[in-house]
Amino acid sequence: MMEGWQVRRCAWTRAAMLGAALLSSLPTLQRSASAQDTLPVGYGTLKRDDIVVRFATDQLEIQVLPLAEQVIRLLAPDTYRSLAQLLKTKGRAVADAAQRAGVDRPTLVMVTFFGLLPQARFSPEDVNVTSRGRLFRPVGIVPLSPRWSSYQLDAHEQAVAIYLFEEGISFHEGMTVSYQGLSNDSWTGVLPTLDRERARVMARASLQPRP
Repeated sequence: MMEGWQVRRCAWTRAAMLGAALLSSLPTLQRSASAQDTLPVGYGTLKRDDIVVRFATDQLEIQVLPLAEQVIRLLAPDTYRSLAQLLKTKGRAVADAAQRAGVDRPTLVMVTFFGLLPQARFSPEDVNVTSRGRLFRPVGIVPLSPRWSSYQLDAHEQAVAIYLFEEGISFHEGMTVSYQGLSNDSWTGVLPTLDRERARVMARASLQPRP
């Protein structure tokens, strides 16, 4: 019988596969930004766990995964491709949510709620991000889980969604994720890992023969 942490890790892995099943049909708004990203695809080695912000309440675990190209291109190729495919699959829904919010180039983040107790309640709108001294609230949410609209989870059950925020969040600097009075600024500790991997990706790509 698996321990609780093993059950949660299995669930996070399934979320990664789903989340590693979201990019190419992403609206033009996001693609125009990614087109300016000079990081080559296919040379990253980071794991999903290396770039998530996670924290917990007494009822829930919450996991926040940035979906910006300059971040996910540092992931291992299989993980990057699955996230790209997920974004492709949900591209129309993301574009519609952005249009309703009046945002041309939203910042996308994947948020996962994981129930720790039976009938754990979650409030999707209470996930906020503070970056460069500005508080960002979600302007749109694209659910990926059937139970999302119930706002309630059983123990070991999860609910996953793509969040849209206004442009302006910087993943090259420290940021704080908050939920109902709790906050987590562990992204600051992720930045050195991203910087090292970015340099390695560029070095690996430079060693490849030019066509």
